[in-house]
Amino acid sequence: MKKYLVVGNPISHSLSPELHNHWIKQNGLDAIYEKKKLENNELKNLITDVKQGNISGVNVTVPFKNSIIPYLDELSDDAKTTQAVNTIYLKNQKVIGHNTDIGGFEKAIKKINFDFNKKTIFILGAGGVVPSIIYASMKMGSSEILISNRTKEKAEKVRNIFDNIKVIDWGEIPNFDIIVNATSLGLKQEDKLDLNFTNIGKNKLFYDVIYNPSETFFLNTGKKLGNKNENGKLMFVYQAFLAFKLWHGIEPAINNETIKLLDQ
Repeated sequence: MKKYLVVGNPISHSLSPELHNHWIKQNGLDAIYEKKKLENNELKNLITDVKQGNISGVNVTVPFKNSIIPYLDELSDDAKTTQAVNTIYLKNQKVIGHNTDIGGFEKAIKKINFDFNKKTIFILGAGGVVPSIIYASMKMGSSEILISNRTKEKAEKVRNIFDNIKVIDWGEIPNFDIIVNATSLGLKQEDKLDLNFTNIGKNKLFYDVIYNPSETFFLNTGKKLGNKNENGKLMFVYQAFLAFKLWHGIEPAINNETIKLLDQ
């Protein structure tokens, strides 16, 4: 039986096993997908397990999307561009790091028919998923990308990857068409972003990469102010779809049953 993992810290909130094991069963594969909480000093052993064939594939989530890179043999072009990895597999005895978050975000935005072309994107946070959102937004034709993080130095590091983005001081609210919460604030129901959106106008898109809970304080705030809101559920499903296809060579079904698996 082949073994697949999602690793992170924290990891208890992840619904990746529900999704992947559903697809594994649906396609009659002899495999299992589990979640595992890791510490930084365990990453090297994880990659050794992949190299030795004990683990056939790994998804990587917060906070290891960057810190896993030094242990890998090769990066795909998307992983190189963003310096972020969320999917790992073995090919020709080399452990490859890939990034399906880019395609996941792009497919999710296209599914909700929101046009990013010539739009200003404002991203909150500077963690591992942010470069993927920036790169996907560029590919979809956005005209300007602004990022803001509570620790400004982390935002500056992201600007080192994409020098044409602009860093905004935390608390400042610029004009934008789309705002993306890519911070972890919202994983707990009581989490609140200390930002004032009362003067932004209406008909913007409030997007939260968090999918569990399905409506964060951030999304609720956007909705109350007359804006469209979308959580990270579809992005999560599509990045998993791309990882599954990469590992198994199968395009799994995405339907209402799939989406309901994530209604926790």
